[in-house]
Amino acid sequence: MAFHPQTARRASQSDINMIPLIDVMLVLLIIFIVAAPLLTHAVRIDLPRVDSVAVNMQPDTIQLGIEADGTLFWNGAATGEAELETLMRQAAGREPTPELHIQADAATPYETLARVMALASRTGLGKIGFVSRPGSEDRSLRGQKTDEFAALRAG
Repeated sequence: MAFHPQTARRASQSDINMIPLIDVMLVLLIIFIVAAPLLTHAVRIDLPRVDSVAVNMQPDTIQLGIEADGTLFWNGAATGEAELETLMRQAAGREPTPELHIQADAATPYETLARVMALASRTGLGKIGFVSRPGSEDRSLRGQKTDEFAALRAG
């Protein structure tokens, strides 16, 4: 037997014991090797062959223009807010439900946009998109009408 003097202390082992970790990893590997073929098992079925054409139902789009003064245009025709609700309810009843594309003047107050969007949501038009003009023209946000509204009026 080897005796250590009382003054010398044994240093603690600071290495991680890797043997249990390796054992667990090997068991998991074996489980996955056995289980993997069971998950990919498929039943073979002979399905009938049919000549058909895929139905491509594209939803209609509704163009809603809003000028800075609050004038509304439904697909190019001027309309009031009371009539707008009726038009939105009729459109929401169609199948598939059309998309509402809002094209607002840069100077349109946020309150007007929020009111129109809330009305669209209440009536069932859930798909709403905003139409903007590409480019980085420097425009004043007050009192300028854009060419898009002239095009919407012309229809």
